[in-house]
Amino acid sequence: MSGEVLLEVDEGVAVVTLNAPQRRNALTAAMAAELIAVLDEVDARPEVGAVVVRGVGKSFCAGGDVQTLADAGRDPAAPDAYTAMGSIYDSFYRLGQVAAPTIAAVRGSAVGAGMNMLLAADLRIVARDARLLCGFLKRGMHPGGGHFVLLSRLVGREAAAAMALFGEELDGARAVALGLAWETVDDDAVEDRARELAVRVAADPELARVAARSFRKETGPPHVSWEIATQFERPAQMWSMRRAADRG
Repeated sequence: MSGEVLLEVDEGVAVVTLNAPQRRNALTAAMAAELIAVLDEVDARPEVGAVVVRGVGKSFCAGGDVQTLADAGRDPAAPDAYTAMGSIYDSFYRLGQVAAPTIAAVRGSAVGAGMNMLLAADLRIVARDARLLCGFLKRGMHPGGGHFVLLSRLVGREAAAAMALFGEELDGARAVALGLAWETVDDDAVEDRARELAVRVAADPELARVAARSFRKETGPPHVSWEIATQFERPAQMWSMRRAADRG
């Protein structure tokens, strides 16, 4: 481990920190692999009932590392380049599969794969002066990692087109207005607010994990019909009711 991804667990909340401020937390293949390993550890700890992802420095995550992208661009099909890009995709996909509910605590900028990282979380708390920018086309790249799906499920087709195709940038207030974030607060309050919410659900980690799994299956992407959701929820709800009865 290089120390570019840190883990701290307290009160049932796992705080996962992107810790490469010298490059604005841009993801290399090695950092992405480290993030996946940390998230695997989080899942292996049953006392964890919520996860907060944050970044050190002036950026939440500036996307893929410039050198990594440049190397891939020279020969995208080369085994090393293909594997490196795959690792970056896998890192935010892995965040979306973490057993416990997840919150992205977003300060500073989030660009490209950094946007995918915050979009992979279940909830977002964003600084008022945050800069949220898809940025793929500006770099001369087609969006990757399921970006259109992740973005449009929150903001809808029109806003997704404005951001992903036409390069519109959002601050915290606009992100909340479009449904991209739950709340916007001052920069220095972002992580405290995210933790406040996380502690609430982490009080019952077993139930939090079951509920998160149902939530993601039902809301997508892709979402399921109301009829299917009713049947999908039933065994989990009956389990929780039986558990509550057993506890007296």
